[in-house]
Formats: sequence, structure tokens, C-alpha cells
Amino acid sequence: MARFGGWGRVAASVCLVGVGFAPLVGCEGKIDAPPPAVRELPPLQPAPAQLRRLTQEQFAGLVRDLFGDDVVVPSSLEPDVRIDGLEQVGAHLATVSPRGVDQYQSAAQEIARQAIAPERRGRWLACEPAGVVDDACVERSLRVLGRRAWRRPLSDSELAGLVAIANHSARTLGDFHEGVSFALSALIQSPHFLYRVEVGAEGPDGVRRHTDWELAERLSFFFWNRAPDDALLDAAGRGELTNDVTYAQHVDRLLADRRTREGVRAFFSDMLVLDDLDHLEKDSTVFEHFTAAVGPAAREETLRVIEHLVFELDADYRDLMTTRTTFLDRKLASIYGVPAPAREGFGRYDFPEDSSRQGILGHVAILAANSHASSTSPTLRGIFIRKVLLCGSIPPPPVGVDTSIPDPQPGAVTLRQRVARHLEDTSCAGCHALMDPLGLGLENFDALGRWREEESGMPIDASGEVNGVPFVDATELAQTIAASPDYTHCLSRTAYRYATGHKEEPGEAVVLQSVDEHFARDGYRVLSLLRAIALSEGFRRVSPPSAQVPMTSTEVSP
Repeated sequence: MARFGGWGRVAASVCLVGVGFAPLVGCEGKIDAPPPAVRELPPLQPAPAQLRRLTQEQFAGLVRDLFGDDVVVPSSLEPDVRIDGLEQVGAHLATVSPRGVDQYQSAAQEIARQAIAPERRGRWLACEPAGVVDDACVERSLRVLGRRAWRRPLSDSELAGLVAIANHSARTLGDFHEGVSFALSALIQSPHFLYRVEVGAEGPDGVRRHTDWELAERLSFFFWNRAPDDALLDAAGRGELTNDVTYAQHVDRLLADRRTREGVRAFFSDMLVLDDLDHLEKDSTVFEHFTAAVGPAAREETLRVIEHLVFELDADYRDLMTTRTTFLDRKLASIYGVPAPAREGFGRYDFPEDSSRQGILGHVAILAANSHASSTSPTLRGIFIRKVLLCGSIPPPPVGVDTSIPDPQPGAVTLRQRVARHLEDTSCAGCHALMDPLGLGLENFDALGRWREEESGMPIDASGEVNGVPFVDATELAQTIAASPDYTHCLSRTAYRYATGHKEEPGEAVVLQSVDEHFARDGYRVLSLLRAIALSEGFRRVSPPSAQVPMTSTEVSP
């Protein structure tokens, strides 16, 4: 197919990007070259051990796993942090501010209050209390609940501390369930609940690996974005996750579980920054029919397409750039100018082969999110392609440099013309040449994602090139990206970052090369990539912490 060809023409230097634009001047940002097919690399040097704070989504998911889907989880929590392109990487560097401590405390108290309601007690309380104080009932209930909440068994001293909190509170308040709510609150606001501990332990062979309990939550949060189920915790208790054979069996069980759909959605939401669409805003004077429902609908469209390709078709990842299949509701159909495929909700729609809209670069989720409130932005769209899809690096602009596009003027009324003048400035041209020409390939789509043929009364020129490979319009741009080795290499690198919670380090190059090769051999199938990462030594081994890891005390005081 055409989309997999043409890379014999790739320029030797990525510093000539975009037809008719200036070469790079003083810009160090460039696409990272894919690794050779075979390369001798030094042995694995695992990354240092770390703690990872639960994201807001993971916190809410764990609470609902414990107490039921009808529990209302407070949304005012310490915000997630995006580092190196992912919130999952930011999670290992995110701290909790004093305000965040108060927010987690308030959230824990509110969740505990809901958990002791009569209609929810049976979901976690293992017995009927014999009185206001019942040590055996509290201990039995918290032993089971605590293992699920902290993703490992509670020590005797930890359990005793929680039981003491429950009993002291029950005596004071004269109510067993009110007393237990204080223990639940302590359980939920504990660092052992809020953080994923991934520090490993040294084995008899002198190699430091993640423990069974660490691997259980490492696997489940990677595949499901949820805490381990009882079956996986039981396996950890039997030592099956540090055995190669049984570990692989559990990897396959988790991948085959329907919860992997939610995990894949979470991964691509993080990678493509889709959560920001919940707050998408557009100028109502320019887009009169825009509503707050557009952003969430656009996010759902993209995630449904990904689910369809990954699970229903088990397709080549490169098809995400070229597929004609999508899923639309009535609002999105009106933006695309096509018949709504369903009266209510979402339905499948297949664009004709001669349509100019294909793949995720034709989605409102990408086009609208990477535009301004009333106008398109070749810079924002180009940055998305260069950094998110191709894993290129773009340095920040020099201090004090004006990065704005010149206003329309005679001879420069279209955005392409204005960008061309902008790139005549050598202080801007070098780095903007990495992104603006790519974004201009999407100029036929306005700031909301609607198709247009003209801008300011002039035909739109959407041509350009990607690393020396030319394209004439958005369709060829998508095909060219799909054919780029950087595109598939970028997904494997991003998925590895997401799984391990850190930016890859030089000592992990041998693992990344192996994962890349497996991904290619297996036809660039996403589930195969996730499996290869989970089975890799980079996922299962760890170096000692580079600094003192907190949480050295496991005591819970009443």
C-alpha cells in the first residue's frame, strides 16, 4: 500500500522540513531516529525504584472497586501532573501539597461516610457486629478490605492500629459503624492507598526485581488502569508472579479480560491528551452551534475507533492514521456534514474512499483541541504530530522572542502566507519549521474540525513534507506519517513510559530495542506490544532507589 512506501526518499537531515520554508537555524530539536534492526547494546541497567501516586482516575476506580459504583468520589483532589508527555510519568514525581493533604482527608471521610450506609455495608463488611465494639468483626473485615485497598496484606501492627481507631471511635460515638468509618478514612488517606510502591527486593542471585505484590499492581494498572482483582492478589500471595511460566499465564489472563478495554482507553487518553476535551471551548460568535457536549463526544469518537481497531479487528496500529471507519453521534455528524448513523448515542459510520477525512487526524478530538478558540493553529497541530505521534523533541523558544503569527496584510492573508513571513525570522524559523509545515497540512479543517476549501477567499494549499517525504494534502499527510518508522517506534516508547512510569533511560535501550522488534514482527498490533512490555525485563526488574524512598514506617496510629 502507498502509505507504507516512500521512505527511501527521506532526507539525510531533518533540518529541511516543509516545502518552501527556511532550513533550521540554531535549533537542536529533531526527530529521534528509530533504532537499527540489529544493534549491539550493553546489558540492561534498570531504572531506579520509585513511588507512583494514584491518578485521580485510578483513585476513583479503586474506591468504586471497594465500595461500589454508586459511591460519589469527590473531584477536588490534588491535580495530576503531565511530565514527558504522560500523566503516568508525572505520577512518580508528583508530590502532595498541604492543601492536597486536606483534600485527601476530606475525600476519605466523605467516602467512608458513604461506605457505612446500610445499602453498602454488605459489600465490604464481612460480618454482623455483636455490639458497639467487636474486635473480631472489625479485624476480619479490615484484613480483607485492607489487602484490596493497599494491594498487599496488612501487617499485624497495621491491622491492629486500624482496629484500635475503629474501637476508640465506636466507644466515643456509641455506634459500631460510625466507629469503623474512622478506620476506613485512615485506610483511604494512607500513603499506602495513595501511592504505588515499586521498590523491589534483591533475590538470591543478587538481581533486584519487583516483588509479587508490586508486579500484581504494576500489571493491573498497566492493563486495566485499576487495582488488582482478588485472583491476581491470590496469585501474588502464592508467589506465582515471580515465576516466569505462571507470570506469563497471568499476563495473558489480564490481557484477555474485558477490563483491558478500559486500560487501553486510559493509555490513549493519556498519550493523546484526550481528557482536556472535557473542557474544550470555542468562540460562540464564530461557532454558533458549539456546545459543551462537543468535547466529550469527540473524545468518545476517538476512543471508540481505537477500541474497534485494537479489539474487534486486532489491526495494525498504522491503520489508526488511515481508517475510514469512525463512530459518531448526531452532534459530530453535523460537524462532519454527514448523516447521523444513530438516532441516539453513537453509531458506526464509514467515510467513502474518496473522502478527505480519514484516521485520527480527521477527528474533532485532534483538530479542535489543537486550535485556538476561533482560528486554526498550524503550530499547535504541528507540535501534536511532531511530539505526540512521532516522539520528536522541540526546544522552548528563546526568552523574549515574539512567537505570534503576523496579522493579515496585503500579500499575506492566508495562514500559510503569514507563517511563511514568520519563518523569515531566523530566531523563529529553525524550530517553527519542525511544526508549522506539518500543521499546515491540516488547514482544510477549521478550528472546530469542519472541512473548508478556502481561507480568506483563496484556495487552501495543504502541501508539505514529513522528514523529506512530500505530501499534497491531509490524506497524504496521514499516509506519510503512517509509513514513518518514527510513528510505530513512538508508540512502543510511549507505551513503555506509561507502563514503567518514567522516561526511558540509556540503560534500558536493549529492552526498548527488543520491544520494537517484537512489535514489528507481530504486525504492529497494540495488544502484542503491551504483552511484550509486560514480559520484558525492563518491566520486572528495578535498581535500588536513587534517594531515600519515604513511607519507611508502616504503622497506623489511633
